[in-house]
Amino acid sequence: MRKGLLLGGGTFLAVAATWTAVAVMNDGITGPAVSAGPRVPATADIARRDLMETKTVDGTLTYAGERRIASGAAGTVTWAAAEGTVIRRGRPLLKVDRRPLVLMYGTLPLYRTLERGVSDGPDVKQLERNLKALGYGAALTVDDHFSYATELAVEEWQDDRGLEESGRVDAAQVVFQPGAVRVTSAKAALGARTAAGQEAFTVSGVERLVHVDLDTADQALARKGAKVTVTLPGGERAAGRIAAVGTVAETSGQEQDTGTTIDVDITLAKPPRSRLDQAPVEVEMQSERHEDVLAVPVEALLALREGGFGVEVVEGGAARIVAVETGAFGGGLVEVDGPGLAEGMKVGVPST
Repeated sequence: MRKGLLLGGGTFLAVAATWTAVAVMNDGITGPAVSAGPRVPATADIARRDLMETKTVDGTLTYAGERRIASGAAGTVTWAAAEGTVIRRGRPLLKVDRRPLVLMYGTLPLYRTLERGVSDGPDVKQLERNLKALGYGAALTVDDHFSYATELAVEEWQDDRGLEESGRVDAAQVVFQPGAVRVTSAKAALGARTAAGQEAFTVSGVERLVHVDLDTADQALARKGAKVTVTLPGGERAAGRIAAVGTVAETSGQEQDTGTTIDVDITLAKPPRSRLDQAPVEVEMQSERHEDVLAVPVEALLALREGGFGVEVVEGGAARIVAVETGAFGGGLVEVDGPGLAEGMKVGVPST
């Protein structure tokens, strides 16, 4: 068994500080019972159960799918969405010379000017689908053909948006994104000059997720679809599930501090109360299941003077120290194995 492999540093120090005195008083010797006196303020049962090994790692509460948006217009920025703003279909991201750059939904970038006479394609269908969703083109058929009905719908939309009624759509008027976006950072400052193709925003999706830079030594913890528990800002605990695991290791740091990590993204079962971006969180990840083992509360562990761990077995008003080997840690419990230990025995724990 692994000796204390997953016991966190803070927990270990607390256990050691609380119980070192017990180990020293018994000279670290396992053997005959001695008078417990006042040294055992409380007890807990040794239980036999299945124990899921867990480890808590640091993560960040953020938003899904960060990407950059460039403006297709040239001129002076006369309005720009503020950081943190959520932009949905049909709403402007910014205005250049008072002409809006409008968000529409779609996965294909607007790589050409769409107008009557262009060759048919999925980008035409994508535009028509948005026009219909926004309430334009009663006679419009959503297909991959830019028809006269498409042109009329575009002109109607342009009139409502304060654009020139040209019947043509280009990258100075529309940007396509897979869905609603949240402005992460605005590069286009009010009053600044911008050029076609210049980066205007960094945006993300509106879905909250937790990102973990997981040490490659712990990659066995990261299984797509595995359940995790996340402790959010303010102490809120939320259920989550691993949605994506990176396949490329990334190295950071310098010389002795170099570390290698993989990206792990976690989706939450329900939206968190916290609206903070890049907020630190803790993620409890699960590893292997240890079946039918003896387990005690983590706080029952003693730091023995000669090294290793022990527990204080309490029987009939007396107590003795038993050295143990530790195994899995999870849910506040630790797997233990030691001479004479059995289910139902009592061990000493600090009083609460």
